[in-house]
Amino acid sequence: MDWHGKPYYSLDSYLKNTYGRKIYKVSLDGGMTCPNRDGTLDHRGCIFCSAGGSGDFAGDRHMDITGQINSQIEMIRQKSTARDFIAYFQAYTNTYAPVEYLRDIYTQAISHPDIVILDIATRPDCLQEGVLDLLEEINQLKPVWVELGLQTIHPATATYIRRGYDLSCFEEAVKKLHSRGIPVIVHTILGLPGENANDVLSTIQYLNTLPIFGIKLQLLHVLRGTDLALDYEKGAFQTLEMEEYLDLVISCLQHLSPDIVVHRVTGDGPKSLLISPLWSGNKRGVLNRLHQKMAQGKCRQGQLFMI
Repeated sequence: MDWHGKPYYSLDSYLKNTYGRKIYKVSLDGGMTCPNRDGTLDHRGCIFCSAGGSGDFAGDRHMDITGQINSQIEMIRQKSTARDFIAYFQAYTNTYAPVEYLRDIYTQAISHPDIVILDIATRPDCLQEGVLDLLEEINQLKPVWVELGLQTIHPATATYIRRGYDLSCFEEAVKKLHSRGIPVIVHTILGLPGENANDVLSTIQYLNTLPIFGIKLQLLHVLRGTDLALDYEKGAFQTLEMEEYLDLVISCLQHLSPDIVVHRVTGDGPKSLLISPLWSGNKRGVLNRLHQKMAQGKCRQGQLFMI
């Protein structure tokens, strides 16, 4: 397994190993909402989620999918020689619509000649059988990935963030997707209020027991306009300092199975909304510091000790 010089199995490494070149993502808005916003479960959304439904960098929902793809490809190609792209349905819950509507927008994406993978972010409680059938069908045409927002395995934290489903729902979704040959990427959040390092590592060790393809290690961001921001401004919790966060990421990577592809080790919330931690705005600097610390410690993904 070639990790291309990184001390963990990154998405970039996986794509280069599989396709022989770098592949870029284009982030799309499929025009959907979320059961945590439309009143089915709640009207407020998850406590950390911005008004953009975690799709603040996604395309313009007033454009069709083909137009969003073309617009983003044009911008990327102004800075690179990129040939192939991943169509990433990012904003809100991207299986939360009638099957025929989903078929239309997914087909627009995979029909684009420059799209090689369809990547769909959703909730585990929004994967009805008809949706699973559609995903399996499209997966025969071009690879389909599904991203599930778990965030944590701990019930008290899940209740606080208003996740809206229990762990058994997540497990069932992973099982169903795996049985249909669809790779699963799991979102986790590091630094959630009330959780310590051992709590986070429990989530990582739990995920090692499941048939998942990838993981996103996301730093907790406090964004303007969220209920999380209200708690932060009241002093109910503190966000992690950079060195604290990087030490926690390194611990996660040491405990993570080396077969799991690491799709993200940080995040960069929109600067216009970001309240804390402000250091996260320098994403390149954070990544450079992470790789430096891992090189100094000679630690690699899947190693449970420092050498």
